[in-house]
Amino acid sequence: MVLILCDECLFLVDNLLVQPVKKVGFLKGVSVIAKRVKTSESEWTNLLENGSGILSNSSSASTSQRLLQKLGGGIKANGVKVKEQEQNRKVNDVFAAIVGKRLILMELVNGNVVILKEIQCIDGVKTMVWLNDSIIAGTVNGYSLISCVTGQSGVIFSLPDVSSLPLLKLMLKERRVLLLVDNVGVVVDVHGQPVGGSLVFRRSPDSLGELSMYAVVVGDGKMELYHKKSGVCIQTVTFAGEGISQCIATDEECGGGNLVVVATSTKVICYRKVSAEEQIKDLLRKKDFKEAISLVEELECEGEISKEMLSFVHAQVGFLLLFDLHFEEAVDHFLRSETMQPSEVFPFIMRDPNRWSLLVPRNRYWGLHPPPAPLEDVVDNGLAAIQRAIFLKKAGVETAVDDDFLSNPPSRADLLELAIKNIIRYLEISHEKELTILVKEGVDTLLMYLYRALNRVHDMEKLASSENSCIVVCTIFLFAYMR
Repeated sequence: MVLILCDECLFLVDNLLVQPVKKVGFLKGVSVIAKRVKTSESEWTNLLENGSGILSNSSSASTSQRLLQKLGGGIKANGVKVKEQEQNRKVNDVFAAIVGKRLILMELVNGNVVILKEIQCIDGVKTMVWLNDSIIAGTVNGYSLISCVTGQSGVIFSLPDVSSLPLLKLMLKERRVLLLVDNVGVVVDVHGQPVGGSLVFRRSPDSLGELSMYAVVVGDGKMELYHKKSGVCIQTVTFAGEGISQCIATDEECGGGNLVVVATSTKVICYRKVSAEEQIKDLLRKKDFKEAISLVEELECEGEISKEMLSFVHAQVGFLLLFDLHFEEAVDHFLRSETMQPSEVFPFIMRDPNRWSLLVPRNRYWGLHPPPAPLEDVVDNGLAAIQRAIFLKKAGVETAVDDDFLSNPPSRADLLELAIKNIIRYLEISHEKELTILVKEGVDTLLMYLYRALNRVHDMEKLASSENSCIVVCTIFLFAYMR
C-alpha cells in the first residue's frame, strides 16, 4: 500500500492501482507525514512492545476503543485484542503524522491504520523525518529533535531568518539527515549532532534529493548534483526556465539509489544515475582529475569497483597530465598505479620500432589522450597548444589549458628537462621492482640514456657499477643518437 497526503487527509492506494482508493477518515488536518527508517535492530525501539491503540480506517471509533487506546491496548473490528496478535506479527511500515500540535505514530497493517502512540508536539511543523527512535522536525523557527519513545523534545538549532522555510532530507545511504539553513546544508546524525562538513549550495533550493553518493538540489528550473563528501558540484541540469513555480524532488526509498524524480507544475522528469565508468570518463574529459580520483577511491571503498580499476584510473590520469605538460603530477599518479607497467613509458623515451616495442600494452585506456610519443614531441605539441590558447583567450574563448601556462608560458628547454627528470624518477623506482628480463633491460638501458641526456655522470657511474641489465650495444647507439 501507498500512504498519500492530500488536502490535509490521508489516503491508502494499492501499489498496482487494482483496489479503490481508501480514505483514512478519522485523521483530518494532517500537515506532514514521514515514514520510519531503521538502521539496525539494536538501534530502534519496537513501539508495539510499549502498548498501542488501534483504529481501522473507518471514519470513527467507539468509546471503548478510545478508552483501550489510552490504557495502552486496543481492539480491531473483529473484537480480537491487539496485544494478543502483536506478539505474533512482524513490525510493518510505521509512519508519523502531524495534526496540529499532535504527533501521531501509526502503522499500516493489512490495509488498516493502527495508531501506536500520540505525542504532544511543537507547533508549526513544516517538514520532518523519522530515523530509528528520533524524529527531526522543522519549523520556521528552527529544527527540533523528538523522541518517539519518551516524547521529549529539544532544539537542534534555530534558523537565523524566520522568513526562510525549513527544509530537510534523510540521506538514506549514510543514515543521516541534511538540514538546510539558507543555502547551506548541515549534516546531523540520529541524535541531531553535526557530523562532517557542511554542503554549500549555489542557491537556496526548493527541494532536496539523494542519488547514490550525491546530494540533489532543485530550484530555479535547475537540478544540481553535489558530492556529499567533497561538496563539489559535479553536474547541473536545466529542465525549465527560471522563475517557475516550486519544484519537488524525490528519490528511491529502497533499491540502489539510482533514480531521482523531479516534478514541476506541468511535468514529471525521471533521472537515472549513469554508470561509474561513464561518471569517471566525464570527469576526466573535463580535466577534473581530483574529483575523478576522489570518486574512484570512494567507489573502491564501498566495493562498487575493483582495486584494479583504481590503479587503471591513476595511470589514465597520469597520461592525461603528462600530455598537459604536468610531468611531476603525472609520475605521481603512475607510481600510485599498481597495474601500470614500466614499459608503458618506453615510447616516450625511444621512438618505435625498437627492441622493446612489443612490450608496450596497446589499447589499454579509454582513448582520452593521444598515443605515446617521444618527450620532445609531447613538449612541442603542448607548447603549440599553449600558443593557440593564448590567441583564443584574447578573442574571449575559454580553453582547457592551465592558466599558469597562459600567464607565464614555460620554455621548451625547461619543460624537457622537467619531463626527463620525472621519467627518471619513475624508472629509478621501477629499477628496484621485480620485473621480467626484457622489461628490466629496457628500464636500465633507458635510465642510462636519460642520465646521459642530463649529463648526470655520477648517476651513470653508480648504475654502471651496480647490478644492472643495460644492453651495451643499445646504450652506445643511444649515445651516438644523442650527439
